[in-house]
Amino acid sequence: MNDKFYLLTALAAAIDAGHAILDVYRSSDFKVEKKADKSPLTLADKRSHGIIVKRLGQLDIPILSEEGKDILYEQRKSWETYWLIDPLDGTKEFIKKNGEFTVNIAIIRNRKPAAGVIYVPDKNVLYYALNNLGSFKADSIDRIESVISQSIGPTTEIAAEVMENIIDISTTLPLNDSANRPYSIIGSRSHASPELEAFVEEKRQEYGNVEFISAGSSLKLCLVAEGKADIYPRTGPTMEWDTAAGQAIAENAGCKVLQYGTSDPLIYNKENLLNPWFVVLR
Repeated sequence: MNDKFYLLTALAAAIDAGHAILDVYRSSDFKVEKKADKSPLTLADKRSHGIIVKRLGQLDIPILSEEGKDILYEQRKSWETYWLIDPLDGTKEFIKKNGEFTVNIAIIRNRKPAAGVIYVPDKNVLYYALNNLGSFKADSIDRIESVISQSIGPTTEIAAEVMENIIDISTTLPLNDSANRPYSIIGSRSHASPELEAFVEEKRQEYGNVEFISAGSSLKLCLVAEGKADIYPRTGPTMEWDTAAGQAIAENAGCKVLQYGTSDPLIYNKENLLNPWFVVLR
C-alpha cells in the first residue's frame, strides 16, 4: 500500500465519522460526560472513535487516538509510522452548537505529519493534504463519497486513480484571499489568554490595521492554510492529536508550524503528548 491509499482510507473514515457525529448533534441524545481530566466527552466522540478505528484498523498501522491514548510510551516509541486521530476536535464547540468542530486524522512518519484529513461535518467541508501531493479543500462531499464508494479497492493503482478524481473536484490551497484584507490573526474561540492579547497588541503596533478572527478546533490551522488568516499563535495547551492533521494541511499549503519563539517545527510521538506553544504562519 502507498500513501495515496492511506489518504483515501482516512478520507472515507473521516466522512463516515462526521455523519455519525451529526446524527448525535442533531438529536436529543446529547448527554455530556466528564473524562478523568475534567474535559467533556459526548456520545459523538465515542461513535466517531469507533468508526475511525474500525476502518483504519484494517490496515497494518498502529493507531493513537485521543479516546485511546493510554498506550505506554515504551510501546509506541518505536513506531515509525502510525495514525494519530482526534475523533471530535472541538467538543466544547460541539456542545455550544456553533458548528466549529472537526474530525482529525493524520499519518505520522518519523515524528512528522505525512498526511492529514480534517472534516468539518456541520459545514460539510473537507480539508486534506499529503506530502509531495499538496493541500486541498473540498465542499462537494456527496460527489467525493460517490467517487469513493464506486471506486475504492485494495490496490494502490485504484487508490491513485480515485485520489486524482477527488483532487479534480477539490480546490488547491492556498486560496488567493489575502490581497485585499488587513493583516489577520486567528485565535481560539474558547481559550483566550493574556499572552494572546499581548501578541495581538504587538502585531497592531507592527502592522497598524489588524483583524482578529475567532474560531474553534483545528479550523484555525485550516484557515491559515487557506489564506484567510496570516498567523495563528497558540499560547495555551494542546495535544498532539489536536494539531497533526492541521499541520500537514498547513505545511503542504506553504505555511510553517513552529514551536513558539523558535524555528523548530512541532514534532510527534513525544513521551509527553502535550504540545509546546506554537505558531502557524504564512
